Amino acid sequence: MALGPYASFIVTSYALVAAVVLILIVWIIIDHRRVKARLHDLEVSGVSRRSGRSATDLS
Repeated sequence: MALGPYASFIVTSYALVAAVVLILIVWIIIDHRRVKARLHDLEVSGVSRRSGRSATDLS
């Protein structure tokens, strides 16, 4: 595969895009775990989710 005189630019661009996508995936996984742990802490402390109640519980 001949990329010509722009080979370094093309390879660097692809490498940077791959790094950014990987960083975003790791960030989402870490945030998911953090939010899940926070929800667990709130549920343990007695706070319930509004979505857990039925319409008859609201009145």
